[in-house]
Amino acid sequence: MARVMWRDGARVGLQAEERLPVEQIMSLGQSQALQLTASNGAIIERRKQPRPTVIDARLRGRAMEFVSVGVIGASMALTIWSMASEALARPMAAVAVALGG
Repeated sequence: MARVMWRDGARVGLQAEERLPVEQIMSLGQSQALQLTASNGAIIERRKQPRPTVIDARLRGRAMEFVSVGVIGASMALTIWSMASEALARPMAAVAVALGG
């Protein structure tokens, strides 16, 4: 048994625990001793709930990033507003007293 590690058209790279009989594989049409079998490409899911796709994970990551940027922006805006109102409180009080209000 071997595992396909990469594929490029008709070429493949295999990983196996045992040494592969390359000569017999190359002369497969002449020898019945070695028979290659492959799946039909259908992936059979054995889990109760299918594994999430890459697109789902990407969308979830983008949503988390959007929410994080929003929270950071809102907290910075509140901090700036608080600092500005605190900095302007004393001068505004002086203007109110000067105007007689």
